[in-house]
Amino acid sequence: MKRRRNMLSSLSIREFAIVERLDLELREGFTVLTGETGAGKSILIDALQFVLGERADADLIREGARRAEVSAEFHCGAQVQDWLARSELDGPEVRDGAPASVLVRRTLEPGGRSRAFINGSPATLGQVRELGELLLDVHGQHAHQSLLRPSAQQRLLDDVGGLQDEAHAVAEAFATWRAAARACTKAATDFARTEQEIAQLEHRIEDLGALVPEAGEWEREEAEQRRLAHGAALLDGARTALDAIGESEESAQARVARVAARLGTLREFDPAIAPAVDALAAAQIQLDEAVHALNQYLARSEFDDARLAQVEERIAALHAAGRRWRCAPSELPALLESSRAQLEHLSFTLDLDKLRAAEAQAKARYEAAAAVLSQARRVAAAHMGKEVTRAMQDLAMEGGSLVVALEAAEASASGLEKVEFLVSGYEGGAPRPLARVASGGELSRISLAIAVIAASANPVPTLIFDEVDAGIGGQVAATVGALLRQLGQSRQVLCVTHLPQVAACGEHHLAVAKSLTAEGRPTSQAQALGVDARVQEIARMLGGAEITTITKRHAKEMLSGAGA
Repeated sequence: MKRRRNMLSSLSIREFAIVERLDLELREGFTVLTGETGAGKSILIDALQFVLGERADADLIREGARRAEVSAEFHCGAQVQDWLARSELDGPEVRDGAPASVLVRRTLEPGGRSRAFINGSPATLGQVRELGELLLDVHGQHAHQSLLRPSAQQRLLDDVGGLQDEAHAVAEAFATWRAAARACTKAATDFARTEQEIAQLEHRIEDLGALVPEAGEWEREEAEQRRLAHGAALLDGARTALDAIGESEESAQARVARVAARLGTLREFDPAIAPAVDALAAAQIQLDEAVHALNQYLARSEFDDARLAQVEERIAALHAAGRRWRCAPSELPALLESSRAQLEHLSFTLDLDKLRAAEAQAKARYEAAAAVLSQARRVAAAHMGKEVTRAMQDLAMEGGSLVVALEAAEASASGLEKVEFLVSGYEGGAPRPLARVASGGELSRISLAIAVIAASANPVPTLIFDEVDAGIGGQVAATVGALLRQLGQSRQVLCVTHLPQVAACGEHHLAVAKSLTAEGRPTSQAQALGVDARVQEIARMLGGAEITTITKRHAKEMLSGAGA
């Protein structure tokens, strides 16, 4: 059994735009989508872009519906499976040699709120878009207009050459270089202010460094000061308590002992008095322990007036420093550390030599990365020009050519050169900028040639062409169909087209039609066409509303000639 390759396998649409309910099973190879103008062909593409994270508003919900919902299932390869694993969005375990798949679903509510899911788990639109870039690429019918912008030409060259990593490295290196340059400029501008800040920090560090405040010192000094300041009262209180408890004839110990002895002699006459005797015995033990503790306290307590003066002097110094630097005395150690860190930072920013050296290093790294990108672009430009020129010959532009020119430019985040597409419409003609040379039809053909070449270099498994064949016809259209069919040998290709020559080249054919529901509202449906239905559809595309025997015969000939 042939294993299915990576591709879009199914699309399910509910209440989206004019589509009420649509379920499509897609196949590998080249599939064409046809139908009358306004039937909803491009809505299928819109639905795919919506489910893969395109911006959307509530207008996309079908009139009268509670919400819109689109689901798309893709057979996916190792790259997508690795992404799903890293994002913890894996699907069910793959068994019996079945292809791995990923299911993406997105809903849209009337308030404009949308929710996205990957393999049943909630996902952000950023995640959905990131996944979509690995699965599908859309070439729209107005893509040729963007070709006139230099930035689009540069991105396209990098895409064709597979230079995204090199371009990203250049952009990052440029940002680092610019930041280093700004630091130099700012340091030079703020030199006087920075010097003043440094002087203040140095004064603060010198002052606090002489004081040497320690973490927790303020709390310890305060506690010791309180104890020393009340030394006499503490000693007097301890001695008085000792006399009252145990060192006089009328002390608590003596009196409790006499009472306990008296009650002890009476216990034998009435056992009920025993609890009182036991309580007095416990009180004697507690009093003994108190006497012992007071004796120990008095034995080790020495209240030194000199030490008290020393502690109070230290507290005064800490308190004064806190007032000077506008912080609590307990915050002085942290202030000293932060001041040292600030001084180190400002000393570096004030050292213009260091900053200029850092800027020079960043510039050198940028230039090295940009040189690598420039060399790779030269190779990619030659290859792209050759391949697009070859495709132009097949698109009725014999002798025409495309040159991808690289012109030196000021250093920027995109490199050291400006990319410009130059085209010659005939053999020997001087290449000139695309926007100044190409007519509407020529631009469409060149755009299509570039799209096919770009798609060939794009690793995504599914490519969609939405009416990119506008403005062409005849043999050129047949060539376009053949090119897309050839591309379908290695990728899944879907193409929305109005041209019978292109439609005839499809390996599979979906016809989109608009009808009215029972409620009288328009809706779009799509169905796969068999051989006879394809003849009928292509005959319609050839002859319009009236399908004759001649147009049907012509349609059969086109299908046969295309190998369908």
